[in-house]
Amino acid sequence: MPKISLAELNAAGKADFVAVLANVVEYSPWIAEQLAAKRPFAGINDLHTALMAAIQGAEPNVQLALIRAHPDLASKAQRAAGLTADSTDEQNSAGLDRLSDAEYVAFERVNNAYRDKFGFPYIVCVRRHTRDSVLRDFDIRLRNMLKTETRRAIEEIGRISALRLDQLVTAEDRLKVHGRLSTHVLDNHIGKPAAGIAVELVELANLGESRVITRAVINADGRTDEPLIGGRPLPIGRYELRFGVGQYYTERSVPMADPPFLDEVPLRFGISAPEDHYHVPLLITPWSYSTYRGS
Repeated sequence: MPKISLAELNAAGKADFVAVLANVVEYSPWIAEQLAAKRPFAGINDLHTALMAAIQGAEPNVQLALIRAHPDLASKAQRAAGLTADSTDEQNSAGLDRLSDAEYVAFERVNNAYRDKFGFPYIVCVRRHTRDSVLRDFDIRLRNMLKTETRRAIEEIGRISALRLDQLVTAEDRLKVHGRLSTHVLDNHIGKPAAGIAVELVELANLGESRVITRAVINADGRTDEPLIGGRPLPIGRYELRFGVGQYYTERSVPMADPPFLDEVPLRFGISAPEDHYHVPLLITPWSYSTYRGS
């Protein structure tokens, strides 16, 4: 669906307003119907605050029905029956459509344990997670009491709805739903940016295969033309940046041992705050490298 401006949304008829926002919260158009009566909204943050107030002000049985409207994660049966387009995109973003056999077993175990304990599906904003971090979150939340977990489920619905609103509505203000991962490579051998060095970002996994997120080449400013991850939350997890240092120096006719002392330089790091900016720079010579958490 193409984006709509908040001004257009404020001015739309009730039926059109509800049609645009009907799936911002899974299978719950009653929320959009309540919001239609509260217009106009001063900004998208104002709209999302009103959405959350509608959920938090609902009767407990209505909140429970809302939670139960959400699908299990990585469920083969529910995928075969059909998920909403939003849920499909969100689960695919975390790689839940291409799990290893071991990961499917792990997800089935925690899905069943969670439903057995709480009586409703585990809800998490998967755009903020990797497969590994979802499984860790599952195990942590299984220790909660029902009241705590009901509150957590509603918090996660809030995060999911904020991202869906961000994809649907343009406004002068912005919801804080995006993070950014960047790098910068400085060649200390010549005291200049390492233009032309190849870089690869890999998401590391415990049970399944690690996967390449993106590949790029360092530009004349020592950076990549686009963020390594941008325009979305940074999924919580473990990552590795791989820099083609040996090839870079070979192409510049720098005298190197055979094989070179440094060939591919790996930097392993973790992301825990999806809406933050993580900057992972690299300082290199043919014989050394260093890094730090930049800004």
